[in-house]
Amino acid sequence: MLNPGDKAPDVTLQMADGSLKPLAELARPLVLYFYPKDDTSGCTTEALDFTALAGDFAAAGVGILGVSKDKPAKHQKFIAKHDLKVDLATDADDSVCEAFGTWVEKSMYGRKYMGIERATFLIGKDGTIARIWRKVKVSGHAAEVLEAAKSLA
Repeated sequence: MLNPGDKAPDVTLQMADGSLKPLAELARPLVLYFYPKDDTSGCTTEALDFTALAGDFAAAGVGILGVSKDKPAKHQKFIAKHDLKVDLATDADDSVCEAFGTWVEKSMYGRKYMGIERATFLIGKDGTIARIWRKVKVSGHAAEVLEAAKSLA
């Protein structure tokens, strides 16, 4: 389990345009948020909340990247449909979720299954994890992350 102060895992992400990018090559500081599925109510609200604050994150010099298991083509449709101003990446093989500890057993209506835990990692300029939010409740979350991110600028 990762903790604040740990080095962010050395993972490669498949971006919405299909390109592969190592995490270390992305903007720093970086908000890396994990969410279950494109175009579902909570996930859409979270993406829209980060989009609404994207200018404030950019002004603080902080990038934003959402990660789910959705394929790049689905990410592109999700971005276009909601005019999202955040980057999205695919974790097709579970390696990114595994590295960050967000691929977990979940339960709904008594049925157990594996899925992505909604979680956010704030990664500092030096590649270490500055803050972690697990089991995120969407309401107010993006604003809370922005306040924490401003302290890294």
